[in-house]
Amino acid sequence: MSDGYRLGVDIGGTFTDLVMVDLHNGKLLDEKVLTTPDDPSLGVIEGVKKILEANNIHASKLKHIIHGTTLVANAIIERRGSKVALITSQGFRDIQEMGTESRYDTYDLFMKMPAPLVTRRWRFEVPERIGPDGQVITILDESKVIDVARAIASSDVDAVAVSLLHSYQNPNHERRIREILQHESPDIIVCISSDIMPEIGEYERTSTTICNAYVLPTFTRYLARLTNRFHKMGVNKDLYLMLSDGGTVHESTAAIYPIRLVQSGPAGGAQAAVAINKITDNKDNQGNILCFDMGGTTAKACLVEDGKPMHANEFEVARIFRGKKGSGIPLKIPVIEMIEIGAGGGSIARLDNLGLIQVGPESAGADPGPACYGLGGQKATVTDADLILGYLAADNFLGGDIQLDIEASKTAVKNTIAKPLGLSVVDAAWAIHETVNESMGQAAAIHALEKAKRITDYSMIPIGGAGPVHACNIALKLNLSLLICPPSAGVASALGFLVSPTSFTALQGGVIPLSRLNFEAVNRQILSMEEQGRKLNTEARESTGGVNVEILASMRYIGQGYNVEVGISKKVLISKNIAAIQQLFEAVYLTQFGRIEPHMAVEIVSWRVVVSGPTPEIDLAVARTGAHSDDFSKGHRRIYFGPKTDFISTPVYERSKIEVGREFEGPAIFEERESTIVTPPGSHSFVDKALNLIINLPVKSGTELS
Repeated sequence: MSDGYRLGVDIGGTFTDLVMVDLHNGKLLDEKVLTTPDDPSLGVIEGVKKILEANNIHASKLKHIIHGTTLVANAIIERRGSKVALITSQGFRDIQEMGTESRYDTYDLFMKMPAPLVTRRWRFEVPERIGPDGQVITILDESKVIDVARAIASSDVDAVAVSLLHSYQNPNHERRIREILQHESPDIIVCISSDIMPEIGEYERTSTTICNAYVLPTFTRYLARLTNRFHKMGVNKDLYLMLSDGGTVHESTAAIYPIRLVQSGPAGGAQAAVAINKITDNKDNQGNILCFDMGGTTAKACLVEDGKPMHANEFEVARIFRGKKGSGIPLKIPVIEMIEIGAGGGSIARLDNLGLIQVGPESAGADPGPACYGLGGQKATVTDADLILGYLAADNFLGGDIQLDIEASKTAVKNTIAKPLGLSVVDAAWAIHETVNESMGQAAAIHALEKAKRITDYSMIPIGGAGPVHACNIALKLNLSLLICPPSAGVASALGFLVSPTSFTALQGGVIPLSRLNFEAVNRQILSMEEQGRKLNTEARESTGGVNVEILASMRYIGQGYNVEVGISKKVLISKNIAAIQQLFEAVYLTQFGRIEPHMAVEIVSWRVVVSGPTPEIDLAVARTGAHSDDFSKGHRRIYFGPKTDFISTPVYERSKIEVGREFEGPAIFEERESTIVTPPGSHSFVDKALNLIINLPVKSGTELS
């Protein structure tokens, strides 16, 4: 094996996580530090220095760095992006407000939507029109474009989004506008929709292009700062960035499509869950996993089926209401399909106008953080409640690097929840804990139901710093009998970066009935998309083998508005086999909707070509081996498991010292530096060959949430 190290770095809203693999012996090392919101690169460098110094490793030994970040999502949510102008076809200046006919609350006359990222003053229309078949109906008025370009050049606009009607069928007008803009302002950033999202859907395509332009200057400046700081450390390797679809790309590609990083951290968590499940002793779930990722700011859930995470081609960011689809800014990008199901450890608890406890979406973040951090936070958070209930040890948070102040937690919970409701501090803390768990359980159950899946057919893998604390309680509400808790679950997303292949998805829209499919044109298009994927996937471009090319078609019955994604082989396309494509579509449609319509015609809406390199191999069964001993007991701690049992004296174990095969009866607490596992009374746990803690819960038939 080669010498050196591969490093995964995940910037979350509260913590920055690092996992490093030794390329010589396969051992894993990890670190966790507070995120630095004002400049996230500072937290990255602090974490890298800590993990290198703690293990006596020189920076030059880093051979490969894969990075994921919340920077893109936070820039949109917090409105910290750059000033953007928008150029549209004449008559479409207000597409951001008009949106589509869909409404997340049909009967709300005062329905709120996110404010447009581009104010009306900086939206421009130009005379031009391209038809849905790509034919030019109205020639582009270049004199008008020049006027617009000069107005933008004399302003403080940082980037321009260009989105013209049907440009996915003919990008020439958008490309010409870009040329004129860059002639008038050579340094200005221009994003055209035919590059960013060349598919049908005027509103979504415009929204995605605007968001890409909005975050691109901020993201490129961040990359430059981070790269410069790495160079000063003696690290001269290129960065790779984690995409929302579970692949990684070179920093140069990420700098073109930063919007594809909007879910990079959670995507790493899903990839980690896939890798963890592959090597567990448990085979009862047939590869079906509910990945539950609860960090410091949010909690997300992802369904993994047959060993693969579910994917989607759309996502919403900056929702007004967490659980209401359509209340956010729509993005058409390849993503691992996951839903935000709840709050994180730093999410703030409050009382609404009815006196009901609500948790999140507002978060205390890393600064000031929960009240117990002692950094000035005064509001009660989930972490404060967990500390009061005994789930967390005040002297073991981040291995003791952060000393938690339980009195500050009690004061915050008392002032914000307990006193107004006339509850004891413990009862108020339990109410916060239960509110979070109940909402997350309901959201996960609804997500599975929407996918026509039975949630009880899945095992749970909890990750994130807060995930293992809440996992068993949520699993009991869902009637899940099995949990797989990996070592160092609190940094699992960073681990996921290390087991993800380089990958890029090329997109191309164009609605056409299946019966009229021009196979010669399609095969030329697929080849062009594959070449684009190889060009933007550095390792695929340089590789002489091991590159995988996957062809996907978005299809539907003509007249429907919902598409299904169908995998089609090159062989089928080359053989011009329409019947085979029809059969593939019907098989996917039947699985998703439970019926097919044999007499309805089918159409193809768009194509996707995924070009990916080989998946990096990490033997997790040996990567976590360490200094195990019989001295893993840390004594007992009083833990609150609800009003029926009150506080119970519960054994506490140092997880890193527990060897393979050990068995435990609940209740029990398993502590490690990055997270804590809480197992309830009646549970049974054992450590498998890969040092996963397998938890069996006492569930009852037919009681899952629905």
